[in-house]
Amino acid sequence: MPDEVILQTVPVGLHWPTIDPFLFCAHHNDIYPVGNSQLGPDASLEGRNIGSDFDGIDGWRMYHGTVVPGFPQHPHRGFETITYVREGTCDHSDSLGAIARFGEGDVQWLTAGSGIVHSEMLPLRNQSQPNPLELFQIWLNLPAVDKMCDPSFTMLWAEKIPKIRRIDTKGRRVEVVVIAGAFDDTSPLHPPSNSWASKDSAEVAVWHLHLDPGTSLELPPT
Repeated sequence: MPDEVILQTVPVGLHWPTIDPFLFCAHHNDIYPVGNSQLGPDASLEGRNIGSDFDGIDGWRMYHGTVVPGFPQHPHRGFETITYVREGTCDHSDSLGAIARFGEGDVQWLTAGSGIVHSEMLPLRNQSQPNPLELFQIWLNLPAVDKMCDPSFTMLWAEKIPKIRRIDTKGRRVEVVVIAGAFDDTSPLHPPSNSWASKDSAEVAVWHLHLDPGTSLELPPT
């Protein structure tokens, strides 16, 4: 591939760069140890900044959790969060009285609207082997007219999310998980009605791409 077609390269870490209407993107990739009876790590927490542990000591973080890793109660307003758990588990509870446990390919789409308080904890359910976690969270701005809409959340279960799978003549795989925005002829599940993703003219897309080494994929024009 000629160098001149590469427009930009950026280092990939915990936080990824975004463009409007995307506000924030985090990629959580933690290799948690064996869990204990409290769903926390069966390992010493010595040397960690408990309450704000983002250093990745030994390959994992407690984040704002003190016993269980994760993010205890905190507020959001005026935007949406899209949480895609590729591996591991996330426990959600919120000020609307809703609770959900999801993971292993599920997506939670939370519309904060006029305001919501929720928690996102990362329980270590396996007490006999490590508990790897891979999770993406994207913050998507709401249109000005919808910023004070009623808060809500929607679950997109893994088995219902459209996926495109291709294998080339050398047996190399390409997979596209279509979370928002059509990919060629494959349409996503319906996003919340207040979201930019529900407006075709906005051309908002959230896709997860997996390409084996040596493969290529042409993205649809926008």
